[in-house]
Amino acid sequence: MHYDVIIIGAGAAGLMCAIEAGKRGRSVLVLERNQSVGEKIRISGGGRCNFTNTEAGHTNYLSGNPHFCKSALARFTADNLIDLVVKYEIAFHEKKLGQLFCDESAEQIIEMLKKECGAANVTVHVGCDITDVSKDDRFHLKTSKGDFTCASLVIATGGLSIPQLGATNFAFALARQFGIGVTKLRPGLVPLTFKPDDIRFFGSLAGISVDVTVTCGEASFRENILFTHRGMSGPGILQTSSYWEEGSNIIVNLLPELDAEQILLENEQSKKELSTVLDQYLPRRFVLAWCERLGGSKPLYQYKKKDLERIAYGLQHWVITPSGTEGFGNAEVTVGGLDTEVLSSKTMQTHNVRGLFF
Repeated sequence: MHYDVIIIGAGAAGLMCAIEAGKRGRSVLVLERNQSVGEKIRISGGGRCNFTNTEAGHTNYLSGNPHFCKSALARFTADNLIDLVVKYEIAFHEKKLGQLFCDESAEQIIEMLKKECGAANVTVHVGCDITDVSKDDRFHLKTSKGDFTCASLVIATGGLSIPQLGATNFAFALARQFGIGVTKLRPGLVPLTFKPDDIRFFGSLAGISVDVTVTCGEASFRENILFTHRGMSGPGILQTSSYWEEGSNIIVNLLPELDAEQILLENEQSKKELSTVLDQYLPRRFVLAWCERLGGSKPLYQYKKKDLERIAYGLQHWVITPSGTEGFGNAEVTVGGLDTEVLSSKTMQTHNVRGLFF
């Protein structure tokens, strides 16, 4: 069977593409290897789907070409999506920093997209494996649901993250098949792993969350970190992981917006213990463990000035060298992908293969 447009992948991107193409009168087929559409939508936002962010701009995107996403963000904004959600009477709320979540369930967003596909006369085949893609004057697809041809082929299969939901390297393999460059791929928004000594320390603090600034290279994030039996996680670590590369350090400032040196030196002659002073700013269990690493807590007047300066510096420049990441199985995104130089930023069509879109 022939279609104007075939879209491979029935996630958020694939379904939105199908809806828009269908609205323009194109005959559209969506092929999905899972048994249902929107699997990653279903688990996003803890099952409530963080469906957009009102503050999102081009500076929030990681890319070798930071201007690439400007056109897409200008052509379809967060407000456009909010209007669609409101049309379907889906209740939502802002969590923080412009993040919008469904009040009830991510299933509402999936149903909305399915209904929009129906209204646009989009055909969807689930449980469909693709065995071959070729091109002459049109694209030819061999699949477990039959053979199809199309004028325009859209690859919306996503990256390598969360393979347990069906993620594969299909998009990257197809890109290479058609001579399209792929950059280095690595997991992002993923917990980092640590050396045994660090894990023992972090494990003793399991369950404690601290508001910090985490820095990796030029990137800094003011977010919470969470200590676990496996190491350190939480939003601060997840954000940092997208910038971290093997062998590099991360720096944790345990007292953001404060001057640790000033706090300690102001109490230099005090009989207060170091742990008592730090208790005002950090969780008690963390303070006790931190002081133990320093050789125990003493009254501040028993420390030399240079020792207090060293302790203050350590509180605001805690250098940690991760040993790796937990990999694509626990990553929310893939860092890297298609070289944006080969794509039109307005249409996502490849420059060297007419009719092929990513």
